[in-house]
Amino acid sequence: MFRGINNVNLDAKGRLGLPLRYREQLTESNVEQLVITIDTNHKCLLLYPLREWDRIEREIESLSSFEHMSRRVKHLLIGHATDLDIDNNGRILIPRELRLYADLEKHVSLVGQGKKLEIWDQAAWVAQRELWFSDPLTAQELPDKLKALAL
Repeated sequence: MFRGINNVNLDAKGRLGLPLRYREQLTESNVEQLVITIDTNHKCLLLYPLREWDRIEREIESLSSFEHMSRRVKHLLIGHATDLDIDNNGRILIPRELRLYADLEKHVSLVGQGKKLEIWDQAAWVAQRELWFSDPLTAQELPDKLKALAL
């Protein structure tokens, strides 16, 4: 559903206007609510359609509360998860605490990841992308599924 990179601006209240193509896709899929949470590996946010988030949340909840990393993931992902509505102008309001976590100010990049969008500070996205380009994966690091993938 979500592909490509879009650079957009946050307004002074922390509202982000979703690109028209994403709004149209969400409307066609009858998506009225979204869920936003933090990414546990990078200083960015993850934005999911509610139905997709519900599936992920069930999987997270099924993890053991006695295992340290599972409990940590539950606290971070579910604890920061926030329901969002899309207003009449196609905007979402990103909560202040999440904006602070991801260092979001004015210029942000929306990075499509299929079933979700990543929301990055634009400069942080460019820096991370350059880091990935400068440190390419070697064949030894690739999981078998990626080795078999034909592009």
